[in-house]
Amino acid sequence: MIQENTAHTFHIPVLGLGYSVDTPIKVAPFGISSVASIVDDEMIERMRRFHTVANGEIFTPIYSVEPDFRSRRITAYLNLMDRIIGRHFDILRNEPFERGNEITRYFDLLPDSSALKKRYMEMLASSDVVAKRQMQEELRLGMRKGAIDVNIMSKVDKLNVDNNGELLEDQYSDASAALRGFANSTLNSSLVLSAGMNPRLYNYLEHFRDFYPDENGNFSKMIILKVSDFRSAFIQAKFLAKKGIWVSEFRIESGLNCGGHAFATEGYLLGPILEEFKARKQEMLTDLYTLYQAALATKELAIDKVPAVKITVQGGIGTAEEDRFLLEHYEVDATGWGSPFLLVPEVTNVDEETLKDLTQAKSEDYYVSNSSPLGVLFNNFRRSSAEKQRLERIEKGRPGSPCKKKYLVSNTEFTTEPICTASRQYQNLKIKQLQALHPRPLDFEEQMNSITEKLCLCEGLSTSALLKNHLLSPRENKAVSICPGPNLAWFSKVYSLDEMVKHIYGKVNLLDSVNRPNMFINELNLYIEYYKKGIEQQATQLNDKKKKYFQKFKDQLLLGLDYYKELVPKLTSQTVVYRQEMSNQLQEIEQWLKIENELVIS
Repeated sequence: MIQENTAHTFHIPVLGLGYSVDTPIKVAPFGISSVASIVDDEMIERMRRFHTVANGEIFTPIYSVEPDFRSRRITAYLNLMDRIIGRHFDILRNEPFERGNEITRYFDLLPDSSALKKRYMEMLASSDVVAKRQMQEELRLGMRKGAIDVNIMSKVDKLNVDNNGELLEDQYSDASAALRGFANSTLNSSLVLSAGMNPRLYNYLEHFRDFYPDENGNFSKMIILKVSDFRSAFIQAKFLAKKGIWVSEFRIESGLNCGGHAFATEGYLLGPILEEFKARKQEMLTDLYTLYQAALATKELAIDKVPAVKITVQGGIGTAEEDRFLLEHYEVDATGWGSPFLLVPEVTNVDEETLKDLTQAKSEDYYVSNSSPLGVLFNNFRRSSAEKQRLERIEKGRPGSPCKKKYLVSNTEFTTEPICTASRQYQNLKIKQLQALHPRPLDFEEQMNSITEKLCLCEGLSTSALLKNHLLSPRENKAVSICPGPNLAWFSKVYSLDEMVKHIYGKVNLLDSVNRPNMFINELNLYIEYYKKGIEQQATQLNDKKKKYFQKFKDQLLLGLDYYKELVPKLTSQTVVYRQEMSNQLQEIEQWLKIENELVIS
């Protein structure tokens, strides 16, 4: 049964493929929950070897010629993490309560609002030796490990072939194998499903008993949906409820003000989205529970109460005041802090060169791109070594990347077997096709850029973890892709775990000397930029369908502006000057949308 960790009010979301792949090992013993990607089984196998040897265990490799190697590698790695964290936590929990020991660090990291922290402070203040010892035992019993959650990006779901080239069954697809790897592990934690609904993957969940409640209504493994709006969250949750699968958490993420892949909504902003979740949560739970009960009955299972559901939010949070407002005003259960932890070396896997570049970066170095072969917007970093390598290859007349891992192959425009749009093979074929057009199109350079902008993410998002842990061989590509959210532009130093946690809880302010707009304004500006760019790109070919899209987008932005204008006075933890500046920023944006935008799209 999952033991909920309720001491901390934040979690660390998944960060790329490798940046948080072993973050649970580093933070779970201190009660902090985090998410590891289980997409890249090759990198995971290397990390399993690294941590197995480091922890004095015997490493037995799982080779790629073995049956079901992908899921077995993932299971073995998750079990290893579970063991390592369990041992570390048991040692930590049994230490004496003395300054400098990890057990005191565990309690020092807790927020002051935590009941466990309050009891800890009482223990420290007590002069009664017997009472103090009793309180220490109570504190030990109250300690919980942070969750070792895992992430599957549902769009990364290539079908695979066996060693003879024969197509394997659906259960051996990339995402299904990763799911099976988690389901067969010893973890009592959650699977975070992101990037929208994948019916094949969602259907496969039904095959694993751990996702169903036991006789007491408890779960061994839970489902978290990462979502960007209420409607899509409700649709996905209904689909799963009808199969007897309960969604235990809706993890709301800003459409654009986030790291990794960005899923721009049609102008729906985070504040109004959170308001809708708050207003309609009970309605959603009632409908889902009805569907869920009926589905369980068909499986000869039953549950007599609505299972717990959390609402959490992440994407662009930068200050303790913002964090507290989200928790209190929208009544969310927790927040997610991702990109700032890229500057915390003891928590994430960022190689030295990239870490240095991140600390020196300006806001213009972070941008939303079309670099992803998935055809989804991607938060890119201009100073990354992978981006530099991409430009060098173009300059040398050899655009594109060698395609080795093939997780993102999807295009069959030129080949029978799917290939990746970031691959050298695809880009050469596509460029030749473009060059063969006579006369050349007016937007030739633009089309060339759109072809060559694609970046290899399979290797690039794993390389930093391998570099940092000295696991790359001399001949392997050392170019690093990284996908921080634009919020990282305001953080410009290397921090410790303790410093970042204290910042989140308002005990220190790492941005004290930084003039940073409110997170809602930052997101709004990203949407305005996205809207402007979209109109510019489509200006010469605006058909009725596109006009309606942009009109709806603009209308939603205006509705969001109205919402934020009413919200500003409720930001009572902020200064009068802060609220006035936020009102002025909203007014400027509204003026552009209503007056200065001369393009008629209606």
